[in-house]
Amino acid sequence: MSWICYILECADGTFYTGITNDLVKRLAAHNAGTASKYTRSRVPVQVAYSEGQPDRAAASRREMAIKRLPRAAKWRLIQAAGTRVE
Repeated sequence: MSWICYILECADGTFYTGITNDLVKRLAAHNAGTASKYTRSRVPVQVAYSEGQPDRAAASRREMAIKRLPRAAKWRLIQAAGTRVE
């Protein structure tokens, strides 16, 4: 099973970071308002960044590292990956 660490951009412009083993299903849950309390009131959300991880532990460590980054650093990570469409 492959794990993914991801950053979502919420409708209000904030970022949400999480992990999953099925990004399509998790994104649908976020947009349905059933995935997290934070994104429930900030829909629609879109994937701004994602990266594969070998296992859940590695994905969790990466999630925590990204969550500790300031917003500007998250923005640079997203821009460097080229995954965000302006």
